[in-house]
Amino acid sequence: MLKIAFDPIYAHPLPEGHRFPMLKYELIPQQLLYEGLINEENLFSPEPLDEKTILLTHNKAYWEQLRDLTLPPKEQRRIGFPLTERLVEREIRIAKGTIDGCHNAYNYGVAFNVAGGTHHAGSNWGEGFCMLNDQAIAANYLLNRQLAKSILIIDLDVHQGNGTAEIFENEPRVFTFSMHGDKNFPFRKEKSDLDIPLADGVTDDEFLDNVYRTVPQLIDNQKPDFVFYLSGVDVLSSDKLGKLSLSKEACKERDRFVLEQCKNAGIPVQVSMGGGYSPQIKDIVDAHCNTYRAALDLYF
Repeated sequence: MLKIAFDPIYAHPLPEGHRFPMLKYELIPQQLLYEGLINEENLFSPEPLDEKTILLTHNKAYWEQLRDLTLPPKEQRRIGFPLTERLVEREIRIAKGTIDGCHNAYNYGVAFNVAGGTHHAGSNWGEGFCMLNDQAIAANYLLNRQLAKSILIIDLDVHQGNGTAEIFENEPRVFTFSMHGDKNFPFRKEKSDLDIPLADGVTDDEFLDNVYRTVPQLIDNQKPDFVFYLSGVDVLSSDKLGKLSLSKEACKERDRFVLEQCKNAGIPVQVSMGGGYSPQIKDIVDAHCNTYRAALDLYF
């Protein structure tokens, strides 16, 4: 059964001016339900994550400033919106949804978090609308519980997974791969285990050629027993924050191929949705729903 972490709090507590792109968190499950691809049984609402698990990944002082709403204004500006109790709750529920997704992926092969992909959050900073790094937290959870020995993080969002790279810089059990727009945010990049920076305007063929060449090699070389996949749709040509030029069809093929490689290798995969900032909300929702459609075709 396809299990999808979803909670209304994913969308609602955002400040004015940030709500439009966050509508997708409500509209994606609504669209999948409307198409009859899922039912209510596929959706689950995660509980808040415990502090002990958060502290496997994030610096104690940084976490306490988030929890107590005492993060300095400069650091709040780096995140991109003012800190509130509801926003912190949103982040810890997203992280728990990704952890729950790992257990579901072990059972069913693949699992989704409607939100997540908060890859700009480092061990002691938040940035780019990210406060806690959901997939990094979940990876450390798996390692700590000895549920995985070798983890591959595939980040194909248009922005580099700089926080993820920093968190696992000295962790040999986690291999971080980021393919992203070279000139896109963040402008100070960290060093992933493998970075493929792309020039502005890269289109379908070049992007997919890199995916076709790199993902099977990484799976073969790293032999991971768990994969995290960040499937941001801000690679689309319509995206107002991205500088790549992919079609919606290529974005779907990207997701199909990554998921197929994991399935064929028998590796469970947790998918977080990442960014998408096209002017038309229908384009964002449809592109994200394509990721679910690909998974349903492959796994169920």
